[in-house]
Amino acid sequence: MRIKFHKNLDELKQQLLVMADLVEHAIDLVIAAYGNGDKTLCEEVLQGEPAINRMEREIDQLALDLLATEQPMAIDLRFIISVIRINADLERVGDQAVNIANRIREISTEENHKLEVDIAKLGSLSSAMVRRALQSFIDADAALAYSVLTMDDEVDLINAGAFTALGAQIGDHPQLTMQASECTDHHQKL
Repeated sequence: MRIKFHKNLDELKQQLLVMADLVEHAIDLVIAAYGNGDKTLCEEVLQGEPAINRMEREIDQLALDLLATEQPMAIDLRFIISVIRINADLERVGDQAVNIANRIREISTEENHKLEVDIAKLGSLSSAMVRRALQSFIDADAALAYSVLTMDDEVDLINAGAFTALGAQIGDHPQLTMQASECTDHHQKL
C-alpha cells in the first residue's frame, strides 16, 4: 500500500514540475512580447492559460485525494500541503503573465515609451527563481533555496529602479498617467 502512496507522491512532484514549466514558458513569452511588442506571443500566453488552470485543478485533486485516502505521516503531510500552496502560487504567476500579455496588447498600438529598465533581465531572473525555488523544494536543497533569496534581492533592486524610472518618465510625459488610468478603468469594467 505504501508503494502506491509513494508512486502517487512522485506523480504529484512530476505534475508540479509540469505546471512550473507551463508557468515559466508563459513568463518567457511575455518578456519576449514586451521586448518586441509581438501580439502573437501575447495570444500564445492567453491560449496557454486554460492548461495552467487545468493543471492547478488536477494537482489539487491529486493532493487532496492523497490526504483523504492515505493518511500521510507528518513529513509527507507537510510535503502535500506545501504542494497545494505552491500550486496556487504558480497559478497566480500564470494569471499575472496573462495580465501582462493583455497590457502589452493594449499598449502596443500606443506611442511607445520604454522604461529604462532591463525587463529581459527581470524576466529571466523571475523565471529562474520559479525554477530554482521549485527544484529546491523537490530536492530539499537548502543551498539552492538560499540562492533564490539572493536572486530576489537583485529583482528588488531592478524593481526599485523601475519605479524610479517610471516616476521620471511620468514627470517628462504626464499624458502617460492618463493613458495608464484609462487602461486600468477599462480592465476594471471587464
